[in-house]
Amino acid sequence: MSSGNAVVARNMRLLREQRGLSLAELARQAGLAKQTLSKLEQGTGNPTVDTLFSIAAALGVPVTRLVAEREQVMTVQRADEVVWQDHGGYESRSLDHIYGSGVIENYLVRIARDPQGAVKPSEAHPVGTLEHLYVISGRVRVGPVDSPVELSAGDFVRYPGDRPHAYESLEGESVVHVVVSVPRVQPGTGGVNLARTHGNGQR
Repeated sequence: MSSGNAVVARNMRLLREQRGLSLAELARQAGLAKQTLSKLEQGTGNPTVDTLFSIAAALGVPVTRLVAEREQVMTVQRADEVVWQDHGGYESRSLDHIYGSGVIENYLVRIARDPQGAVKPSEAHPVGTLEHLYVISGRVRVGPVDSPVELSAGDFVRYPGDRPHAYESLEGESVVHVVVSVPRVQPGTGGVNLARTHGNGQR
C-alpha cells in the first residue's frame, strides 16, 4: 500500500463513519461501484481525480480532506508562549479552529481534587469528536487516559474526545472551559444520535 493510498483510505473511512454511512450508501450517493470504494478503503485502489471529487461531494467535504494527512489531534498551547493580537482597543488570542459543522457544546467545569487520586474516565463520544479545553484556574491533568497532559491557568489543549478521557485537578478545585465539537451526521443515514455528550451538563 503506497503512502498516498493509505492517506486516502484512512480519511475516507473516518469521514464515512462520522456520517454514519455504509459503504453501499456512500457508493450510491457518489454514483460509484461499491467494489471501487471497498478497494479504496483497503488502500489497494488507484482513484482517478473524478472519483475523488465524486466521493468528496457525497461526503460534503473539499477533496483536500481526502488526500491530506490528518493533522495531529492533540494540540497544547502554553500561556507563556501565546501571542495576543492588537486590534486597536482590544486584544485577542486565538485558541483553535475547526472545519465542518455539527453539534458544539460549551461547558464550565469545576474539578475537585480527589485526595485518593481516584479518577473515573469519561466514556468515548461519537467518532471524530474533539474536546477543546482552556484552564481558567488551578492545575489539571486532562486528555486521553493513555496520554494526558498537565496544564496550568492560561493553558489550552485540544484532544480526541472519541477515546476514553479524564479530568483531574492537581491542587484544590480547578475551573476549566470545555468546548465539545461533535461532527455532523447527515439526516437519514443511520448515524449516531447527537444527544448532549455529557447529559444534563454535569461532568
